[in-house]
Amino acid sequence: MNLALDNGLPSPSRVLIWFNDPLNWWGSGGLVADARQHLIYTLTVVTAAALIAIPAGLVIGHTGRATFLVAGLANALRAIPALGLLTLLVVVLSPHIHIQAGVPGVLAPGSVPYFIPAAVVLALLAIPQILTSTYAGIQALDPTVRDAARGCGMTPLQVVLKVELPAGAPLIISGIRSATLQAIATLTVAAYAPLVGGLGRLIVDGQQDLADPRYGYPAMLAAGIAVAVLAIATDALLALAQRKATSPGLVPTGAQPTSRPRPRHARGRITTPHTNTSTPSKELS
Repeated sequence: MNLALDNGLPSPSRVLIWFNDPLNWWGSGGLVADARQHLIYTLTVVTAAALIAIPAGLVIGHTGRATFLVAGLANALRAIPALGLLTLLVVVLSPHIHIQAGVPGVLAPGSVPYFIPAAVVLALLAIPQILTSTYAGIQALDPTVRDAARGCGMTPLQVVLKVELPAGAPLIISGIRSATLQAIATLTVAAYAPLVGGLGRLIVDGQQDLADPRYGYPAMLAAGIAVAVLAIATDALLALAQRKATSPGLVPTGAQPTSRPRPRHARGRITTPHTNTSTPSKELS
């Protein structure tokens, strides 16, 4: 096996050796610890984005007001350059955050002033997808269902929580899926902020010495593979949650099967309803 390229860098095949070394998996800087941090950061960011975007999408979809937030602001947030905004917020916000304590296994001491700007950037990128999917899920509800709920005496809040939210749940979860995958991928950029962990730390630190067989290019490639596997596994779990959240009674308009009378079956053969075709007999005079 060729372990080095012509330019002196480790060969991509060396990543197999990297994965086979237990020292690269365990410990404070191992792959397992970085993957756990990556998941915790993703959960934190997506939860914060959902707490903002889902209520806003429910209100906009129910009232039909401020739709410009969906069409305009959401598209504008999607165009934000993540690395540029991260650098700006680290420069502007970090000096004003004086929290030095950390969270064991999640945030290193002194990393909070840098993690908060990174979390803000990632939340801003996740909000548009959850907001638009929530709005679309509410708007896709048949107006007659909403009118029937109001006719039953439901308050606007009850209509939102008991009718519109369950009906729009599949699309809302679809938006959360997209936002989660984007957060998992973009968190590698957040590692450019000092002391912020996650799988991106292996990629950023590996650039310091690409020729290092343990912390250089093989570690970067291993982290990239781990991010891809993490994204695929997370998407599979959220796809299952989306399937479970879809009520069997929610059938798209026009997709209902046409009801037709079924033929009666008797002992394995199909019979049709009997009709009397005999002609009435003439009365004998």
